[in-house]
Amino acid sequence: MSNVHGISMDVERVDEMVFMEFKAIGTLTHSDYEKITPLIEDALVDVEQPIVNVYVDGTDFEGWQLQAAWDDLKLGLKHGKKFNKVAFYGNSRWQEVMSKMGSWFVSGEIRYFEEPLDALSWLRE
Repeated sequence: MSNVHGISMDVERVDEMVFMEFKAIGTLTHSDYEKITPLIEDALVDVEQPIVNVYVDGTDFEGWQLQAAWDDLKLGLKHGKKFNKVAFYGNSRWQEVMSKMGSWFVSGEIRYFEEPLDALSWLRE
């Protein structure tokens, strides 16, 4: 397990369309979510009916601390109906299973990919 952890985020917004890109590194903590949650909130503010597509690069993701897992669940419950597509690019079986479980909390479609270009292509369909 690495001591390096965090989430980086990039957002593009055109009218009601919102594209979010995340890179998760290491084991995420509550403090990581304290930093990223306001950025997600800001990206969705003033958008009445957002259509959100998300790309997650989880190739360096190792999991969550317990409080961070709870933070992630709360985000999903609060904003899950706004998500259209979530493409999770990863490199392990547990990440694939986790992405399928995420579909319980998101109204849109979630897919796991082992190739980043396949994930991005699917999001653009």
